[in-house]
Amino acid sequence: MIRRILLVSLAAALGAAALFWATLPDVRPLVKAWPSTTAFMERRKAALAKEGKATKLEWTPVALSQIAPEMQRAAVAAEDARFWDHEGVDWEAMRGAAEKNWEKGKLKVGGSTITQQLAKNLYLSPARTPWRKLRELFIAWRLERTLSKKRILELYLNVIEFGPRTFGVEAAARRYMGKSARALSREEAATLAAVIPSPRIYDPVRHPDRVARRARRILGWM
Repeated sequence: MIRRILLVSLAAALGAAALFWATLPDVRPLVKAWPSTTAFMERRKAALAKEGKATKLEWTPVALSQIAPEMQRAAVAAEDARFWDHEGVDWEAMRGAAEKNWEKGKLKVGGSTITQQLAKNLYLSPARTPWRKLRELFIAWRLERTLSKKRILELYLNVIEFGPRTFGVEAAARRYMGKSARALSREEAATLAAVIPSPRIYDPVRHPDRVARRARRILGWM
């Protein structure tokens, strides 16, 4: 009887695992093509539509070669210092984030890598739930095994939100700096990287002093 229960439980667990894996997105088209949209873009458009506003977003994907090397370095320094070394998940950073969350008694610090952030922006929601985090981890694992590190960084810099209706570093550079992403200086790159964690908290227009302080820290990390 016990053996039968164990076998049924094992079969159920294997079935659930297979279903979970089957529902993960296919990231292979991203090897060569840009996504037509992202989960975060669709959320933003839905919010605009609910407010009765136009849903047009500023988004112009550009190749990594068209993004200033300083911008690439600033993003890595600010968001994922071990990006080039890990395989999608920085377990040390996650452990540190878990310890801080335990101390605070709530899920606040994420510890997500650039690959995890890309997975979330492309396919998931900002909800801080264990289920969403689990999907994020497995999608990040799939991204790392399908795409090169340079392609992951290229996609990341092109899909993250930088402010109202503004997605991707090219649109952000033109919105805030009046130039292309290719022409960004070291200081300008650090300023845009400072916006990434929260475009509303770190808004260069509404909170320039706050953004400048974070940009100085990023310059130090660079």
